[in-house]
Amino acid sequence: MTPSGKQGLDKGGSHRNGTLLIQGSMAITMVRGQAPIPEARILVSGGIIVEIGTVDQVKPPTHDRVNVIDAGHVIILPGLVNAHTHSAMTLFRGMADDLPLRKWLFEKIFPAEAEFLSPETVYWGALLGCLEMIASGTTCFLDGYFFQDQTVRAVHESGMRGLIAQGVIDFPAPGVPEPRENIKAALEFMERWSGFSDLITPGIFCHSPLTCSSKTLTKALEISSNYGVPLQIHLSETKEEVHGIIAKSGMRPARYLDQLGLTVPSLIAAHGVHLDPEEIRLLSRKGVKIAHVPESNMKLGSGVADVSGMIRSGLALGLGTDGCSSNNDLDLLREMDTASKLAKVFDMDPSSLKAREVLEMATTGGARLMGLEKEIGTLEKGKKADIITVDLDRPHLCPLYDPVSALVYSANGADVKDVIVDGKVLMRNREFKTLDPDEIMARVRELTGKLGTRFLHP
Repeated sequence: MTPSGKQGLDKGGSHRNGTLLIQGSMAITMVRGQAPIPEARILVSGGIIVEIGTVDQVKPPTHDRVNVIDAGHVIILPGLVNAHTHSAMTLFRGMADDLPLRKWLFEKIFPAEAEFLSPETVYWGALLGCLEMIASGTTCFLDGYFFQDQTVRAVHESGMRGLIAQGVIDFPAPGVPEPRENIKAALEFMERWSGFSDLITPGIFCHSPLTCSSKTLTKALEISSNYGVPLQIHLSETKEEVHGIIAKSGMRPARYLDQLGLTVPSLIAAHGVHLDPEEIRLLSRKGVKIAHVPESNMKLGSGVADVSGMIRSGLALGLGTDGCSSNNDLDLLREMDTASKLAKVFDMDPSSLKAREVLEMATTGGARLMGLEKEIGTLEKGKKADIITVDLDRPHLCPLYDPVSALVYSANGADVKDVIVDGKVLMRNREFKTLDPDEIMARVRELTGKLGTRFLHP
C-alpha cells in the first residue's frame, strides 16, 4: 500500500444493495416498550429501513429488483455492537493464557507485538477478526491498535461498520518507534481517513492514564474533539493501575482524568473494574461512557466491574469482548450471557442485569457509545439497515418462551444465520459474501507459524 494507505480502496459508501426484503418468525426491534413483532417483515431501500411490521402490514414491492431473505424460523434483531476490541489481536489467540495482566502484557504481548506486528500481519489479523465478528452477529465495532491503516482496509473490504482508532502510548510502539511521534502519527491517521467512508470513523485510542502522559492525553482529546469523534482509553482495569495513578498524581484515575479535562461525553473508557462509587457518580455526571468487557476482566483476574452501580448512576454502557489474546473470542452473544451472570454473582442477586438490559448494552448501548444512536441500534423506520437473524432451529433454543432470554442465556455466535450492514448482505445462511474464510485462515496460520514457541506460556 502507498503511505496514504488508500491504494486499491474505493472511497465512499458501502455499495448498498438496492431493495431488500427480510422476513422471519419474529423481530425484536429493541425500541423501548415495543413487543416482538410476530411473522415480521422488513423492507430496506438504499441501506435504510423504510418499512417494518408483520407480513400483513408490509407488502413486497411490485418491481422485480428485490433481494428477498426469507430467513424462516429466526429472530430478527439489530446488529450487535462490540464496544471494545483490538481486532488484529486474533493473531495472539491462545498464545499467553493463564497469566496475570502485567506479566501477560509486558512479558508476552508487548514483546510479541514488537517482533511480529507489521502492516501485513495486522491486515490479515484484522480480516480474521472481521470474519469472526460477522460470523457471530457483530455488525459494528470499536477498535484500537497499531498499523490501523490496515485495519481500515480490512474493515472496508468486509463491509462492516466501525470506529477504528490509532493506538497511542508513550513507549516505542509498532509503527511508531519514537514515542515523541505518537500524537503526530495519530493526527496523520485522522487526516488520512476522515471522510473516506460513511461506515468507517477514524479515531484515537490512548492506552491508559498510566502509560500516556497528561500532555499526550490532552492533545489526543483536542484532536478527537476537532474531528468530532470519540476518544477511547483503558481505565481502572487493575488495582495495580489504580495504585500507579494515585502514586503519580495523588488522585484516583477518574478524578485524575477529570482534572485534565478528559471527563467529557466523547470519552469512552473501557473496563472500569476498580472505579469506586464516587468515581462512578463523577463519570455519570460528566457523560463519560463505559465499555464493559467481563470475560477479559475475568480471564486476566482483573476483577468484576460494578455494572449495577453504573446503571443506577445513569452511566451509558456498551458491551465489548476485548481482544482475542485475553478473551479468547469475539462472540458478543456469549459475552452477554457472561455479563449478566457475573453481575448476579457480584451483587448476590439473581435479578441483577436482566436479559433485556444486557441485550440493550450490546445493541442500543454500543450505538450510543459511538454517537450513532439515531442511526443504528434499533430496528425502526429511518434507521440504517444493520440487521442480523438468529436461527431458532437449534436444540438449545427449543422450546422458546422468552426470545430475549433465549438470546442472552442460550444462543451463541454459531446460531447467527444472516448478517446485513447498511443494507448489504455480508453473510447469508452462514455463507460469507464479502470475505473468503479459507484464504484468511490459511494466511493467518502461515503468518503465525513464524512466531514459533518462544512467546508461548510458560
